[in-house]
Amino acid sequence: MCMRIFSLSLCLVVALLAPTGVHSDQRAVPQSELQVQLSYAPLVEQAAPAVVNIYTQKIVTNRQTIPLFNDPFFKRFFGELEPQLNRPRREQQNSLGSGVIVRSDGMIVTNQHVIEGADKVVVVLADKREFEAKLVVSDEKTDLSVLKIDPGGEDLPTLSLRDSDELKVGDLVLAIGNPFGVGQTVTSGIVSALARSIGSQTELKSFIQTDAAINPGNSGGALLSMDGKLVGVNTSIFSKSGGSHGIGFAIPSNMVRAVINGLAEDGRIIRPWLGAYGQAVTSDIALSLGMRLPQGVIINQVHERGSAGLGGLQAGDVILAVNGHEIVSPDDLDYRIATLPVGDQAVLRVLRGNQVLALTVNLNPAPDKPAPDITEIEGRTPLSGAVVGNLSPALADEYNINPFGNGVVILRIRRGSAANRLDFRPGDIVRLINNQLIQNVDDLQGSLGGQTNEEWRIRIERNGKGLDFVFRG
Repeated sequence: MCMRIFSLSLCLVVALLAPTGVHSDQRAVPQSELQVQLSYAPLVEQAAPAVVNIYTQKIVTNRQTIPLFNDPFFKRFFGELEPQLNRPRREQQNSLGSGVIVRSDGMIVTNQHVIEGADKVVVVLADKREFEAKLVVSDEKTDLSVLKIDPGGEDLPTLSLRDSDELKVGDLVLAIGNPFGVGQTVTSGIVSALARSIGSQTELKSFIQTDAAINPGNSGGALLSMDGKLVGVNTSIFSKSGGSHGIGFAIPSNMVRAVINGLAEDGRIIRPWLGAYGQAVTSDIALSLGMRLPQGVIINQVHERGSAGLGGLQAGDVILAVNGHEIVSPDDLDYRIATLPVGDQAVLRVLRGNQVLALTVNLNPAPDKPAPDITEIEGRTPLSGAVVGNLSPALADEYNINPFGNGVVILRIRRGSAANRLDFRPGDIVRLINNQLIQNVDDLQGSLGGQTNEEWRIRIERNGKGLDFVFRG
């Protein structure tokens, strides 16, 4: 009996490996783990045309300095040459990365850091055709950018997005990109971990970790599941040398889908705003709350106009899950809300006292009231050159600042202005000027315009901390 079973198994393997005559080159996407073990080629052939190379150009101005001009003796005799020798020089900087075609009309997703500051972005398709790309949106919160090329009415190959929540640790994945500019390259690996929160510059942190080799130039490329669908956009590596050490990270496809679906006509991304802030439940907090295990996020503040506040969430509540997905950290909570569409509903499983509640909240964007009243400050003041606006939940969410209370937010600062030289920064909240409370732009302008003495005392809030500036003369 055992021999019979062995013979049948052997026959099956031989049948799978045996040539099939004239049809031997007709390949298909693998339908089983056994087929995957034989070759990744059908999967790559299907997916590779939708992965593109991205080249960027940026013009920078550098001023070359000559140390000898710091010497008083040398400067005494040759100082007249300094302006000629220290002329600004314009140089072209080039960088490279990868991208994924997600819509047949030429919509491409890549990393924000791939195209950041670029004056020109060129997309090279798998068939070597080149297109200059237009930037649709650049999202620092997720490190994702959306580009658009014009294929002249042709339908381009695309990658469909898989539900990244279906991934499990141990699943096979492929990474496709343009490492080091050598050309399109495929590497294989597994999903090493999920929902990783790494020390990146992004605000929304829930990465897929993989041991598929990812190197510089892979950024913005595709992470594929074994059904040929996009499960992530490769974004970074953990490395001390700059090369792959088998620890790479990708942005989940559900976040990519949220960015695409949240695109507004004015180039912004509209996301739900929970309006609730808290911290991870530690062992000590769990013990004090009578919880068996530390899990969830305990809420410290709830904005009355946020989705959570309107849905009945209270300070002191512990959010345990969102739509059935367990929450272990604030990053988890932010990710789960950010991947849901505006206008949808979310069911929060909440611990309140000794009761577990199910709260249904309507997911609304952050309100933009009061009206921003965006104004550039002029005149002879320390804030001259700063573009400011009234603090609202929408502005607070955009700049990742405290949405509670009133104030004026610095949105932009003109280069070379007084505000620039005095180290004011975008995201600063102006709270006081010469002990006068600043609640809106009118208050700010009135305080600046009514200044008669030579001393300025300005209090701002930066990263949640109060800073006092004193300027004289």
